[in-house]
Amino acid sequence: MSLASEFKEFAIKGNVVDMAVGLVIGAAFGKIVSSLVADVIMPPLGLIIGRVSFNKLAVQIGSSPQGKPVMLEYGLFIQTVFDFVLIALAIFFVVKLINRLKRAPAPAPAVAPPPTKSEELLGEIRDLLAKR
Repeated sequence: MSLASEFKEFAIKGNVVDMAVGLVIGAAFGKIVSSLVADVIMPPLGLIIGRVSFNKLAVQIGSSPQGKPVMLEYGLFIQTVFDFVLIALAIFFVVKLINRLKRAPAPAPAVAPPPTKSEELLGEIRDLLAKR
C-alpha cells in the first residue's frame, strides 16, 4: 500500500474528521471565552477589588540594555488562568452532558436456558404418546 493511499484512508476515517471539527470549534470557543474573561468578567472584578486593571498588573524586574523596563506581567497570567478555568469547566459540562445523552447499550437478547433432564424426559413421553 502506498504512502498516499494510507494517508487517504487515515484522513477519511470518521474519527479524524470529527477531531478536526472539534479543534476548529474549540479554537473559536477559546476566543469567545477569552473575550468573556477579558471584557466581561475581569473589569467588574477589578472594580470590586479596588479599581485594578488586571492586564496592567506588573512588576518591574530590571531594565533592558536600551533602558526600557523589563516587566513581569502577572496580571495577564491571572487572566489566562481564568480563561483556562472557564474553558475547563465548559468542557467538563459538555462531556458530562454528552455522556448523559449516550444511550445505554441494548441488552443482549435473552437466551433460554437448556432444558433440564426432567423436561427432556417429559418431552420424550409427550412425543411417544403423540405417536400412539
